[in-house]
Amino acid sequence: MAYFEVRWHGRAQQGIVTAAKMVGEACLRSGKYVQAFPEFGPERMGAPVRAYNRVSDEPIRLHCQVTEPKYILIADPTLIPTVNVLEGAPEDAIFIINTPKSPQEMRSELKLNSKKAAVYTLDASKIAIETIGRNMPNTPMLGALAKATNVITLDALIDNFKENYSKKFSPKVIDGNVAAMNMGFQEVKGE
Repeated sequence: MAYFEVRWHGRAQQGIVTAAKMVGEACLRSGKYVQAFPEFGPERMGAPVRAYNRVSDEPIRLHCQVTEPKYILIADPTLIPTVNVLEGAPEDAIFIINTPKSPQEMRSELKLNSKKAAVYTLDASKIAIETIGRNMPNTPMLGALAKATNVITLDALIDNFKENYSKKFSPKVIDGNVAAMNMGFQEVKGE
């Protein structure tokens, strides 16, 4: 079966569980089969959190943790020294990292040996503060995911976000998050 897998790394309250859910919802709307699920310990602000996506054109019969993610998104780069973000990553993995550092600096920090791996960076925290008014790097990272991969389109993410969250959030919050996704899409840099 052909499917792609995504693993998100972040801390509680950074919105990565919601981001994984949004990827799942957007893929589902485009006719894919999806799974989106979190993994975390005691729920407390700042605790390390993982979230996962599995997407396929066919029904997914696998019901386990994502162990070999092609796409790895890191919302908090301070996790890199303490969490094995490379675990299970194939040689051609794609890393998207919330940092003001360059892709080359992060390749070195990750100690990536594979030349086939791709590294993308964006200052998602800065974008979130500018557009949403708080450090919620999840939506800028969704924009970066759309730009750096063929997982999902930016339009699908934005349409899904507007449809599923406009009843829950004010127009100002919706507009801020859409702007954050657009800026993430525009500002991500890769190598």
